Amino acid sequence: MSLYAAIDLHSSNSVLAVMDGAGKALLQCRRPNDLSRLLADLAPYQSDLAGIAVESTYNCGWSMV
Repeated sequence: MSLYAAIDLHSSNSVLAVMDGAGKALLQCRRPNDLSRLLADLAPYQSDLAGIAVESTYNCGWSMV
C-alpha cells in the first residue's frame, strides 16, 4: 500500500501528515523543526512512503515607507 506524507513548514514548527491512497490520515501532528524528530515520526511508514511533499513559503513583512 502506498502512503504519502506532507510537511507544512513554519518558522519554528512543522505540521506533519501521513495518509494512505484514499486520503485517510494515519498521522497528523505538530512538531518542532527538528529533523531527527521528523524523521523518527516518519520511520514507521518509511517502507511504504511513495513520496513526501514539503510546503514552505517565504513570507516577509515588507513595510511601505
